[in-house]
Amino acid sequence: MNNFFEIVRQTLFHLRQYKARTFMTVFGITWGTVTVILLLAFGTGLGRKLLKDMHGMGEGIAIVWPGRSSMPYKGYNRDRPVRLTDEDVELVRHKVPGLAHISPEYSKWGVPVRYGKKINSPNITGIIPEYAIMRNISPQPGGRWLNELDIQKRRRVVFLGNRLKDYLFGENVDAIGQYVYLGENPFLIVGVLIPKTQDSSYNQRDQDRVFIPSTTFVSIYGYKYISNIVYQHKNPHQAKQNEKQVYLTLAQKYTYHPDDKETLGIWDTCESEQFMQDFGTSFNLFMAIIGAISLLIGGIGLANIMYIIVQERTTEIGIRRSVGAKKRHIMTTFFLETFLIIGFSGGLGFLLASAVISLMNQFPIEEYVGRPVMSISVVIITVSVIGFIGFMAGYFPARKAANLDPVECIRA
Repeated sequence: MNNFFEIVRQTLFHLRQYKARTFMTVFGITWGTVTVILLLAFGTGLGRKLLKDMHGMGEGIAIVWPGRSSMPYKGYNRDRPVRLTDEDVELVRHKVPGLAHISPEYSKWGVPVRYGKKINSPNITGIIPEYAIMRNISPQPGGRWLNELDIQKRRRVVFLGNRLKDYLFGENVDAIGQYVYLGENPFLIVGVLIPKTQDSSYNQRDQDRVFIPSTTFVSIYGYKYISNIVYQHKNPHQAKQNEKQVYLTLAQKYTYHPDDKETLGIWDTCESEQFMQDFGTSFNLFMAIIGAISLLIGGIGLANIMYIIVQERTTEIGIRRSVGAKKRHIMTTFFLETFLIIGFSGGLGFLLASAVISLMNQFPIEEYVGRPVMSISVVIITVSVIGFIGFMAGYFPARKAANLDPVECIRA
């Protein structure tokens, strides 16, 4: 312990001899640390925002649309239409064990939704209760989502998107328990969507849609076939396997070739999510490299200071070697001095970066670039970069000091 404090004392003494150079070195490492942390923090925040926006439509889901056959099969000609029904949804549910949830989706445009003098023509969607789980749909306090009794009894109840509700009723008006007209049919409002971010859609943003029970949709509009199927994977890594089983299951029922991809159009969001994760990783790596370059400049300055300290302490090194100090003792001394400097500078950089991140989070920037976050991965990467540069900045001066000839050192 005494040796450690002695090393600290000697380090501070030599650093004070070159105040300007020391200040520039500490500033360079501190600035590099702040740069690395901020770039990684903003990169991580942006990546999380993009994933959050993507999950507004649902997490690990796929949408299946009916298509037409593109090849002859078992005596049937090509170009046969595939029309999906509620029974197909239950068939896929039982035949594809890798699915966590599945729902039919009926869709209709052109029906006016009216309350008082306010009229809009959104997408009317007929679904079953588990649809909300897949699509990350949650009701605002005081309301609810559609339930099984609504399906069984064909109730005329409706769940409104939050922006559609605001248009019809106003932002500060409670719409739960009110009636709206879908065409000429009155529907009781049982729930309103909690606002959410959603960067993509295959029909219309949920905030502008109308959701009613699938059985009610069929009884009013007389649809025999569903518009599409929505399902969610138990394990997103099995997405391709599940897709193949869906094709096979419906191919056996409708007698088309299992490899005929034109019969069904499947948009699996897992592929987009994987791309986004890969993009986020690459983006953060790029940010880390940029920050590391700034930190490297400070490391070069630190190495220069250590070389000067070695030169100034040549006589001391010779005396220590002559009284029995080994090379490793000399190297350890200079390594400790190096890491004292870089540890202080890096710690100061962490404090400044934390302050900047806290300040930035007070501003409404989440909608645009997400919220910068100092996550565990950001800390680990930053400490690793600082540690590597500190090692390289200290190793070569320390090795030079350890390899000096004791006789020449004393003579000098």
